[in-house]
Formats: sequence, C-alpha cells, structure tokens
Amino acid sequence: MTLSGREKVPFAGGDGGFAFDVNLSILFTELPLLERPEAAAKAGFDAIELWWPFDGPVPADLELDRLRRAIGDAGVRLVGLNFDAGDMAAGDRGLLSDPRTTDRFRANVEVAAGLAESLGCRVLNALYGNSASDVPVEAQREVALGNLLLAAEAAAGIDAVVVVEALNSHENPRYPITSSAAAFAVIDDVGVPNVAFLADLYHLHRMGEDVLALIDESVSRFGHVQVADDPGRGQPGSGGMPYQEIFERLASVGYRGHVGLEYRPTGPSADSFAWRNG
Repeated sequence: MTLSGREKVPFAGGDGGFAFDVNLSILFTELPLLERPEAAAKAGFDAIELWWPFDGPVPADLELDRLRRAIGDAGVRLVGLNFDAGDMAAGDRGLLSDPRTTDRFRANVEVAAGLAESLGCRVLNALYGNSASDVPVEAQREVALGNLLLAAEAAAGIDAVVVVEALNSHENPRYPITSSAAAFAVIDDVGVPNVAFLADLYHLHRMGEDVLALIDESVSRFGHVQVADDPGRGQPGSGGMPYQEIFERLASVGYRGHVGLEYRPTGPSADSFAWRNG
C-alpha cells in the first residue's frame, strides 16, 4: 500500500478514507514558522497541524494575520490546532487543570477558536495540564472539566471538536492522563458530544496499550490520530511499531479523519517521508 501525503487510503465498504497531515511544530523546525507551510506543500502535503505557535494566549493581530497568510499562500489547510498549553519547552503540558492557569487558558479560547475558524480547522486540542502538588486532585479535575466545557462551547460555535490527549508518563511524569481509559473518563465527565479522543498512538504504545485493539474497539471515539514510532519518537519505520498494519487497520475500520505526523525526524524533515512509499 502506497501512502502519500495527499492520497486518501481506501477502506472496505466506504467511499472515503484518511489522509496524512504534518505537524509543523515538530517537523520542518529547521525553518522559521512562516516558511514551514510552504515546505510541507513542497513535500506533498495539503494539510498541516500546529501546537499553539505563539508565546502567549493572545497574540497581536499582525502575528495571527502573518500565520494565516503563510498557510493560505502555501495552499495547505490547517486541520488541527492546540489551545495554548503554556511553555511546552519548559515542561508545561496544558492549562486546563490548575486554577492558577485558568485565566490564561480562558483568554486563549476565543482567540484559538477564531484562528481555527478563519482557516477551516475543526479540531482543537486541549492538553489537560500537569498535576499540581499543592492543589487537591478533585479540585484540579473540577477546574479541568469546567475549562473543557467552555472550550467545547466555543468549538461548537465553529462546528469543531475539542480533543483530549493521553501522554506517556516516561517523558511527561506529571501529566495525569496517561491512558485511553483515563482520557475517555474525562471526556465522559464533560458529557458533551463535541469532545472526543486524540489517539496519539506513540504515547499510548509507549504506555503499553495494544493500539490495534484500541483502533478496533474505540475508533468511533477518535476525533484525531497522531503517530510517531516507538522507541525514539521518529518517523514510522524507525522503531518497532507495526505501522503498515496500523494504517491498514485505521482504513479498514473506517477512520475518515486525518493522521497527524508528530514525530522527530531522523535527519532533515524533507528526507523523512520515504516510509509513505512502501
């Protein structure tokens, strides 16, 4: 099966399929942000995703306009966007659950939703946040659920879904949502139809989950999928995950969304896509 960036992967009994997008917050970082959409297009992709790409929750209109223009000029579509998750490089992993970061998150909600709407993006990722040792777990849960509900209401206004992601505890030791079951519990507690699961198969596999079984049993709950190989978080084929089977399984069960490439390339980003051809 040949998997190119632009083609749809067919699945049995359906008339569509999934397509790949490239996460420009981890790929093509050799280039300035505003040059990455064009680089993705030249590599054969017509869809991209981003972590929140600005230093704060409410960037200047000029910064927003420059990003919109770069994406539009490249002829690619933004299909996934993170809400502001704090200083990711310094170890932050979201703003939902800590009462002290709620104001920052809420300031970002309408800004992120507005940027997404203007670019046709309909998936918004809300990272839960690291555990705070001085705040009761129950209080953190309550704050997170309230913030997720607010985000979902904003997303509903642009016909978008908010996704909740599980991360692996090896690289994210303070992040409390480390399994699909934990993420599903949060989603169920929010209790609105436009909150779904971000199935990052790298993180789930690293935590020991059977990702093929998860696809079979829970694909209807997926709002988005992301991939990298384990170990190492490199491109598919650089580790031991059965990605040919994973992609075939996603196709066969009827997953129609995008699969985000969220890996660290082993070498220049543009040279990391040979796995799509075999």
